[in-house]
Amino acid sequence: MTDDPQRAASPPAEAPTEPVAPPDGKTPTHRAGKRSASADGLFSGAYAATTAVFAAVMFLTGLAALAVVPTLPTAARDLDGVSLYPLVAGCFVAASLLGGVLGGHWSDRAGAHRPLAAGMVLAVATLLVSGASTSIWQLAAGRFLDGLAGGMVAVAINAAIGQTYPDRLQPRVLALMSTCWIVPSLVGPPLAGLVTEWWSWRAVFLGLAVLTLPPTLIVMTSLRRRSGPSAPVPPGDGRPRPALLAATAVSLGAALGQYGVSGWDARHLLFAAGGLALLLLFAPRLLPPGTWRAARGLPVTVLLRGLGSGVFFTLEAFVPLMLVTERDVSPLGIGLAFTGAAIAWAAASWVQGRLLENHPRHRLVAIGALILAVAVAVAIVGTFPATPPYIAGSAMVVAAIGMGLLAPSLTVLSLSHSPPGRQGYASGAMQTNQNLGQLTVLGVSSAVLNASLAFGATAPVGYGAAFGLLLVPCALAAALATRARRA
Repeated sequence: MTDDPQRAASPPAEAPTEPVAPPDGKTPTHRAGKRSASADGLFSGAYAATTAVFAAVMFLTGLAALAVVPTLPTAARDLDGVSLYPLVAGCFVAASLLGGVLGGHWSDRAGAHRPLAAGMVLAVATLLVSGASTSIWQLAAGRFLDGLAGGMVAVAINAAIGQTYPDRLQPRVLALMSTCWIVPSLVGPPLAGLVTEWWSWRAVFLGLAVLTLPPTLIVMTSLRRRSGPSAPVPPGDGRPRPALLAATAVSLGAALGQYGVSGWDARHLLFAAGGLALLLLFAPRLLPPGTWRAARGLPVTVLLRGLGSGVFFTLEAFVPLMLVTERDVSPLGIGLAFTGAAIAWAAASWVQGRLLENHPRHRLVAIGALILAVAVAVAIVGTFPATPPYIAGSAMVVAAIGMGLLAPSLTVLSLSHSPPGRQGYASGAMQTNQNLGQLTVLGVSSAVLNASLAFGATAPVGYGAAFGLLLVPCALAAALATRARRA
């Protein structure tokens, strides 16, 4: 989820090589030919340093992300902002969209170490802003800045993977990136839940800022030492480069839309209409042509990322909120649900990278989409008052299994469909539509939930209706997966 912060090591002298853009956009290097590369491992001499830096960055990112998210429902309740909880969740995603476009554009032009370093520094600052929140609006602002940082960091590593590793190793390194979240997933959410119960959710944010600062400085220093002179920007391939102005407009539109669906009066509807207009006008400029028509190749791959991520993100947002507000589940219980989901994602990702590495990627995408549909069904059952709370929580775990198969497979497909030297563009497009899908699916589900409550439905009925809508993107993803197959 971030870019390669250093140059790939030189291949053996006797190996046939081909020039490639280095992962950090710095000194030109070479990638070993397929036969030689296939003999290398992730921690061989050619890739050891790069893999180690990737793993360190992902570990730090995972620790912060997995510890913070489970505290958000409790923070929203304490700040009297439950109705605006979708805005808090949506602000992060809206800013991630802008950060992803900025990170891809920046990585292609000036090298990955700059957006990576900037994103990590900004992440520390956002923890301080969120931890000091006195209103739901300040918490939303903190999550917006955190999304901007996360988006920049996220795009860089995916682009670097395509530039650094041969096709055979890409599924394995993507699995390693998910594996680096295992320890944070075991420690982060439960510890955050305990701190929230025994002390305060603010201590989670502020404590993470203190813990993250020293490693961030070390990584920044390491990246700067390894940087070199900039490489020339690859020539265009006819596709428009992402416009930062368009990305800013889309992020603004997404935030307006999330606020708009939090109520049903004239003011909220006006904000929703304005946000929708910005999305329809500017979002197509950030995506490959034909994305919304499910054109074969990169466009449909980008579309599928949005559909799958939208379903998972909505479950991840609404299931904990329902458990906190309707079932009075403790923050520790919420943290354990996130832990189970993170482990399930990493395990499924390991399976696709090791046991299923030769399986057609588009079929893994279809299987992942069907597993997401099962998770949605479990979440619907979990809304029944007589159902134990852990049933609803298990929906997050099942959904994570589906995403562990679907997400890495789509990343591999996107890299195989991307033009030479444009991995940053392809990764940026994937990140952009991932965020658009999350915002769209969450927004529609939020509108259904709020409308149900406004017209007198009980909370379980409202949540059930919101979850039921998620079956539609699951079905679309399963049906369209074959169009993303490699040529």
